[in-house]
Amino acid sequence: MPRAGLSRPDVIAAAAELADEVGFQELTMGLLAQRLGIRTPSLYKHVTDLADLRHGVAVVAMNEVGEELRDALQGRSGREALTVMATTIRSYASAHPARYAAANGTRVTGPDDPLLIAGIRVVDSIAAALRGYGIADSEMVHAIRTIRSTIHGFALLQQTEGFQYREDPDDTFTWMIDFLDQGLRAVTSHSAL
Repeated sequence: MPRAGLSRPDVIAAAAELADEVGFQELTMGLLAQRLGIRTPSLYKHVTDLADLRHGVAVVAMNEVGEELRDALQGRSGREALTVMATTIRSYASAHPARYAAANGTRVTGPDDPLLIAGIRVVDSIAAALRGYGIADSEMVHAIRTIRSTIHGFALLQQTEGFQYREDPDDTFTWMIDFLDQGLRAVTSHSAL
């Protein structure tokens, strides 16, 4: 019998918090049960297995990123939207490293997967931010992939202390935004010719 008051969302939320403390790959059913003050077999009333638990964490993370992006991007366009988008993703990755890893490293299980639905919302927010640049629909997927991979790479390098030079990573981040902004403007001005 599940612990009174404990639900699947409670279990997943506790797993997300624990993962941020210990790392996504170190998240185990045993550690989570200990955190919740229950026996490990009791978790199986709420999740099928460790893969289901980790998938749940990924869904939570993708929904959180999507909500933060949606709220941050309201009424913004062009460079301002690009800056806010990149800053929001960077901040989320820094505050929730394991959740961020889960959101970007968990496979979608099918067309009805909540992770896919949440991921589409994130991509739609990025596309909305990029529309201010006048990017053609035929180029949008390339622009989204470029922006995502650039921001993702920056966030991962910062998480793993990959910036070893003495220059401030914040200065590099601003430089990166300028670079992306100029590149997006160049793409749209070139395609207008």
